[in-house]
This record gives sequence, C-alpha cells and structure tokens, in this order.
Amino acid sequence: MSDNKTATYPEVRLRPGKDASLQRFHPWVFSGAIARLPKDLEEGDLVRVVTADGKVAGVGHYQIGSIAVRMLSFKDEVIDPDFYARRLEQALALRQTLGLAREDNNTYRLVHGEGDFLPGLVVDIYGHTAVLQAHSPGMHFARLDIAERLIELPGANIANVFYKSETTLPYKANLDPVDQYIVGHYDGSVSTENGLQFNIDWLKGQKTGFFVDQRDNRALLAGYARGRRVLNMFCYTGGFSVYALAGGATVVDSVDSSAKAIALTEANVTLNFGDNETRHRAFAQDAFKFLDNMEDGAYDLIVLDPPAFAKHRSAIPNALRGYQRLNAKAMAKAAPGTILFTFSCSQAVNREQFRLAVFSAAAQTGRRVRILHQLTQPADHPVNIYHPEGEYLKGLVLYIE
Repeated sequence: MSDNKTATYPEVRLRPGKDASLQRFHPWVFSGAIARLPKDLEEGDLVRVVTADGKVAGVGHYQIGSIAVRMLSFKDEVIDPDFYARRLEQALALRQTLGLAREDNNTYRLVHGEGDFLPGLVVDIYGHTAVLQAHSPGMHFARLDIAERLIELPGANIANVFYKSETTLPYKANLDPVDQYIVGHYDGSVSTENGLQFNIDWLKGQKTGFFVDQRDNRALLAGYARGRRVLNMFCYTGGFSVYALAGGATVVDSVDSSAKAIALTEANVTLNFGDNETRHRAFAQDAFKFLDNMEDGAYDLIVLDPPAFAKHRSAIPNALRGYQRLNAKAMAKAAPGTILFTFSCSQAVNREQFRLAVFSAAAQTGRRVRILHQLTQPADHPVNIYHPEGEYLKGLVLYIE
C-alpha cells in the first residue's frame, strides 16, 4: 500500500520557527513561511514540506498564492491512487454513519475539502452521479485518478462523474478546465432529499448545482412552516420554498434576481406539488428592492440566505454593513411573531461578526428579538478540528415580537 512508501517529491524548505502550525496539523502552509522553493516547481506539483532543521513535516500540493501548500498528509508518504481510495473510503464511512444514503435521500456531500483531509476537493453526490469540483491545481491534475476511485468506491453506487471546476480554480494558473463528464454520462438530474425531489443543474448552476449545505436547516424550517406566510429571499432553486410548502405553509413567495433561478424554483415546486400549486409565487427581482416595496406584516416566516457578501478579508466591513441592512429591512416589516431564518455563507466573516451585524439590525429597528436556534453546516460538511476556518456557514433563527 502507498502509505508504506517514502515520498521522493521536490522539497519545500520552511523558515526557522515556521512549522508550529504544521505541528498542530493545520493543513495550510503560507507563502511567508517558506525559505526556499525548488527550481522548476509548477503549480499543482506534489512536494515534501521540510522544516528548517531538515525534518519532513508532510506532503502536499503546491500552488502560487498566499496558501502555498495544501497538506495532504503529515507523513512522508506517496500520494497515489491508493491514497485517494483510502481517503474516499473514510469519507464514505462517515456518511454511512450519518445515514445519508437511503431510499428517501440520495443527495449529500461525500468530500468536503479540509474537513475530509482532502484540501482543494469537493465531491457532491446526486443519485448515481458524483459532481467533482477542484479548488486547487493539484486536485485538478488528480481528477482522473479520483474519478476512477469514486466509481470503484464500495457501497457508493456511483456510475457517473461530472467535473465542474471552470469557476473554482485560480485563473492565474492557466489550467483552462472544462466542465464535462470524465466518467459515464448524463442519466437524469433529479435527486431526492428527505423525500422531496429537486432538479439539479450541475451543468451551469452555482456550486455543484445545489446548496447541499442547507439540508438540515431546510428540514428545520419545514417544522415551523404550517399555517405561515413564507418569504424565501435569494431562493436560487427554491429549496426552502419546497420544504415550506411540504410543511404546510399557506403562502410561499420566492425571490431571486436571476430569472434562471426563478425558473428552476418553479420547476422544483411543480416536480413536488404539480402544476396547480396556488400557494406559491415567484419573483425575479432584486432582494433589497423587494423588501423596500413589500407591505408591512405581509409575511411571518422569512428566509434570508444571500450569496457570500465577503469572499476576502478586505470585503468584511462592506459585507457586515450589507448583512445589517438586509436584516434590518426584513425585521422592520416582519409581522409580529415572525420567525426569521438568516444566514451568512461568507467564510471570511466569523460567527461573532455575523451575530453582531444581526444584533445591530435588531437594535436599529427597535423590535424585541429572541434567538431560537444557532445554525451551521450539516455533518456531511465536517470541520477539521485543526482547521476552524472550515466552519463557513453561520445561521440564526430569530423570533420577532
């Protein structure tokens, strides 16, 4: 097996005292920690990371940028198809423990980057299709080996692998990835989540085609929906809307600035409830303008799930102002007794910053607000305990008097 072999990769030498984070098993080596790089090193190459005193700290993928090496192993081992097979088997074992692959649910995340000790790699499962997404050049070059291991993965029942990385790889790497099937072919795009069906657009949709990370939060919302008038802002493909309808909401309005997203939402409502579902309406409008124009008290269950307002640390101040403004508009017009589900998926914004933005919005409106739930990503998006940055999804469920 590959873990008994010794790696012979080019060596990246660290500066003195710059190996402390690796001793704590943090999976990133920053460029400022590196004393010397080998000649002719290319993005995506496998490298051995060596401390200033010559000890091997592990093996990882090299890339140009602030994060210079993403660690695959903290041992001196060869990264080959056997290595990926083991990591994938470990990832699947966790999902089997969670009971995610079952008759009424065939939609889940199989690999969550650093959370599954495969930094730079995301794999989402939709029925018999795995959507593979590379976030690093190294994983791009390993895609064929990984795809083959996915097909061979015992118990996963994967027949097709679609590679979707045109928008996730560093553009400066000049990799020119093409979104395409690298194993198998298209055999349908409807998958099942908690007994509800969804059209998944992995060809052109955001992320891998669906926001798998909101599954548990959608289920929680369904439990609150009976008899309520629901507003789903930034609805994308209508996940929260479908769950709200299934939960017995009397009115569900879906809003997104994208006409394509609205079309997908309407298709998913029809898929689950037929052509004559009169409780649902969809609006292709800007969220802030919709909130400005809506009547006071029109809704008593509101979902605010915007796209990432801050992709980099420099954008955090503007992002926090955006979260405060968005939540204040919703709170100001919410009916008494409204339940508000509000989220941030910006990894650069931490939990405390997001809470403060929402608390400031509540104070601005003068409403009495209580926290019912504090939400995060589901268990198939695990957080590596040595990599707290992996906790990116933050959410609050609030009761507005």
